[in-house]
Amino acid sequence: MPVAWSHLAAPDKMVHYAVHYRALMDENATALAAVIGARVKKERQSRRWTLDQLAKGAGVSRRAVVNVEQGTANPSVGTLLRISDALGIGLPALVESPGPKPVKVTRRGEGAALWTSESGGRGVLVAGTEPPDVLELWDWTLGPGDRHVSEAHTTGTKELVQVQEGTITVEVADQSVTLDADDAVAFPGDVEHSYSNPGKQPARFSLAVFEPGVGATSRAGASDA
Repeated sequence: MPVAWSHLAAPDKMVHYAVHYRALMDENATALAAVIGARVKKERQSRRWTLDQLAKGAGVSRRAVVNVEQGTANPSVGTLLRISDALGIGLPALVESPGPKPVKVTRRGEGAALWTSESGGRGVLVAGTEPPDVLELWDWTLGPGDRHVSEAHTTGTKELVQVQEGTITVEVADQSVTLDADDAVAFPGDVEHSYSNPGKQPARFSLAVFEPGVGATSRAGASDA
């Protein structure tokens, strides 16, 4: 009889842990959205820009800017990148406290999860540098069947990928490469590209993104005003 009860309890525990995990992720996402929204609003107001001005500079809708500032939406990485570029601060600055820090440490679990999927995939920004030449370091996990499409970044952007576990397919414009564990690839990030997991097991990879001259467009626009 005890064995029978243990078999019945195990699925219940798994469901409980899954629900708890999702609740924790939702809570973390809400907190992160609030941090990003406050930073975007502060940067916009410090420039005395209206919502419409930021939206136009970023190439997004006014509603998108409002949602980001209010922390009421889960914006795509592309939207956040457009807004941070328009502000001239770079994506890492949206998730970090303002002010220069010579040494920035991100402990395990402290990265900013800016992309998630139903199958457990996560795109976590773990480190980044300040403008004008911004370098981002990401820790990506793709669940089976996951695919993340990224629009073309600003001119001159470069990306580096190294697979830690599993297999991924990287598509860059009209090229497609399949990478296994320990394989790496370098490619231009200023064209549309994507990462996908064609396998039945989770895949994990490190991604470095180099975006030169962040803020140049913003500064030019300010001088023209």
